[in-house]
Amino acid sequence: MSKNKDENRVIIFDTTLRDGEQSPGASMNLEEKLRIAKVLDELGVDIIEAGFPIASNGDFEAVREISRTVTTPIICALARAHRQDIERAAEALEPARRKRIHTFISTSPLHMKYKLQMEPEEVHQAVIDSVTRARNLCDDVEWSCEDGSRTEPDFLCRTVESAIAAGATTINIPDTVGYAIPEEFAALISMLFDRVPNIDKAVISVHCHNDLGLAVANSLAAIHAGARQVECTINGLGERAGNAALEEIVMTLRTRQDFLPYDARIKTENITKASRLVSGITGFVVQPNKAIVGANAFAHEAGIHQHGMMRHAGTYEIMSPESIGLTKSSLVMGKHSGRHAFRAKLVELGFDVGDNALEDAFRRFKDLADKKKEIFDEDIIALVDDEVVRVNDRIQMGSLKVVCGTEGPQTAELALNIDGEVLSTTATGDGPVDAIFIAIRQLFPHEAKLALFQVHAVTKGTDAQAEVTVRLEENGRTVNGQGADTDTLVAAARAYVNALNKLLTQREKSVSALSA
Repeated sequence: MSKNKDENRVIIFDTTLRDGEQSPGASMNLEEKLRIAKVLDELGVDIIEAGFPIASNGDFEAVREISRTVTTPIICALARAHRQDIERAAEALEPARRKRIHTFISTSPLHMKYKLQMEPEEVHQAVIDSVTRARNLCDDVEWSCEDGSRTEPDFLCRTVESAIAAGATTINIPDTVGYAIPEEFAALISMLFDRVPNIDKAVISVHCHNDLGLAVANSLAAIHAGARQVECTINGLGERAGNAALEEIVMTLRTRQDFLPYDARIKTENITKASRLVSGITGFVVQPNKAIVGANAFAHEAGIHQHGMMRHAGTYEIMSPESIGLTKSSLVMGKHSGRHAFRAKLVELGFDVGDNALEDAFRRFKDLADKKKEIFDEDIIALVDDEVVRVNDRIQMGSLKVVCGTEGPQTAELALNIDGEVLSTTATGDGPVDAIFIAIRQLFPHEAKLALFQVHAVTKGTDAQAEVTVRLEENGRTVNGQGADTDTLVAAARAYVNALNKLLTQREKSVSALSA
């Protein structure tokens, strides 16, 4: 491969809003998608895959609004190899300054036989027809061979060549089920360069899943073999074990220029902000030992490590915390801090909230400051995430009083504001959390089942805020809710209510899809 700088430019294609949203429980509403799209723009991603317009009216409106609002990156919409899908994608993308239609079809023997129930020749013709139709509606067309890593080489080369001939400007090779090994996947990309005669007419892209924990390794191996677009998500969000993590790919390229001399042109100082936003909106907590963005990624506890760090940071840090947007706080917050200082702290932490959300967050900050001796940045992030994502919720937390202990019965007195009306009830249960959730069901009857209840401390100390994650399942729909408070039971109630509001949004999307 030539080492010309332009040839070594790697295009970052972010699919957090499309593939990332396919994670069970990660569904987002329009406002949440817009917030993430704007942060992706600030991050400097080249392409935002904004959604799958044919899936629902909600997805269509999200793609359309992002196309209208976010002007720097290319806005991409996904479409199957169907006329209706492609036309719906083109319609949703109409306001975009720069747009791309991304169409796909399965090409592996397993998928063609059991999923599509089509013969290879039928699939090949569908590739030509779908790419041709998309190119007639949009100059920038990407074609993906779903399950590409398990596709027979001859058929893969044939379909890639035909897709380019039909007008595809980007060819994406997905490792759809995370099956590939880095050396094997690199060889697959090299084979395409060797065997497809018109390969120079398109950018080769890769989209790797993490089922074996190799998504990032496979993506980097493909880049080294000549791929120049990589499809990824913030925090590695995605169905099953997730996708290749954007932050890991970008920081590897930045840190190991000696071996991977490629340029992704991402504003890495915004990585932490993007990670926190996606985690807060989706309810998917980032594991502490997650590479790059985990809470422990720059923590050093072992004495020998700490000694080395005191002498020279490079002894145990291969990148600086500042390079991903983790900076030492210049504002120490406490109960005497005012609104201006609080707003300045939010800006420092990467938040831009409206006046109403600011007032609500400031009120909760003051309440928190009365309870805690020390206010950490993580505390503020948790309460702001907890407040901002609830702006348009139909159900809002009111008051909660719980009686619990060894004597029993455990009782919860709960008030909720539902569609502007304050309702209250008292319920007993098998423990305080059960009592709270039963009370919520009494005030807002529903059939959703509790699939996950998870608690972790935001910071150290017995006065730490608890951050609770609740997962609800209903008729095949799954949603995650989060809540934070110094009182774990209040956090649990907030998390359940948040999940319930997301479930209502999912129901509305389903109704829209049926009426479309």
